[in-house]
Amino acid sequence: MSPHQIGRGIGLSVGASMLFALLSGYAKLLAPLDGLDIFAWRVVWTLPGALALLFLRRRWPQARELLQRLRREPLTCLMLLIVASLLGVQLWIFLWAPLHGRALEVSLGYFLLPLSMVLVGRFYYHERLDVFQWLAVACALVGVLHELWMTRSFAWPTLVVALGYPPYFILRRKINADPVAGFVLEIALLLPFAAAMLYARDSLALVAQQSGLWLLLLPGLGLLSTVALGLYLGASRLLPMALFGILGYVEPVLLVGIALVFLGEALAPGQLLTYIPIWCAVALTAVHSVRLLQKERALRRT
Repeated sequence: MSPHQIGRGIGLSVGASMLFALLSGYAKLLAPLDGLDIFAWRVVWTLPGALALLFLRRRWPQARELLQRLRREPLTCLMLLIVASLLGVQLWIFLWAPLHGRALEVSLGYFLLPLSMVLVGRFYYHERLDVFQWLAVACALVGVLHELWMTRSFAWPTLVVALGYPPYFILRRKINADPVAGFVLEIALLLPFAAAMLYARDSLALVAQQSGLWLLLLPGLGLLSTVALGLYLGASRLLPMALFGILGYVEPVLLVGIALVFLGEALAPGQLLTYIPIWCAVALTAVHSVRLLQKERALRRT
């Protein structure tokens, strides 16, 4: 991958992390909707935004090509169904957790996720890591091992995030479709389940009684989701898997801040020994990213 692609991918990844952190706090504004309602409405309102993104990015030919492949290749069709299911679980738990006091557990999952992605990059894709990346991994591992020693286990929301995303990205790369076209089809596959859920739970009647929800807050949820996921998936195609994984540390740092400042969750003193090494990993990742960007600028001058 060229330095220009890597620099662009870093920018997309950081932007996605900021928007995902904002979404975590945004869920609180959607009361009285619960986690399942918000997940379903997120899917419903994300699809129009995804289609608009497809139109604005002129990705209709790529979408048609993918649909033709699905008709010719049953295995690709099966992989896309699995990918959509994995995405649906992650969309649900991300918005369910803040409403049930589990935001810190999910944020720990996002702290573990970069380690999972780095392992995938190193051992599945055989990517090489530089010294700053290895140091970042080592610091993060110290924090993760401390959390495991302190709790003797990981909460299930933590494991869903940490173990659920790597197969999602592996399968996405195997499908090798345009990221925007693939994203639109994934959301479209989730739409029937979301619509059935809204009907079964009488969420339509609940939202109809509150104009602020259906006029402003739910469309805003769809817009934030579309832009954040679009940036994230774009970064996943531009960056080596290991670097993409390490950059994932930006999001959980922001999620912890949201959980502590806006959601009223508390960080126990013992947890500092979990988070401080991980924050050091974030700092090392920032140094690594700055060095890559400096190399890109140097190449542009030559």
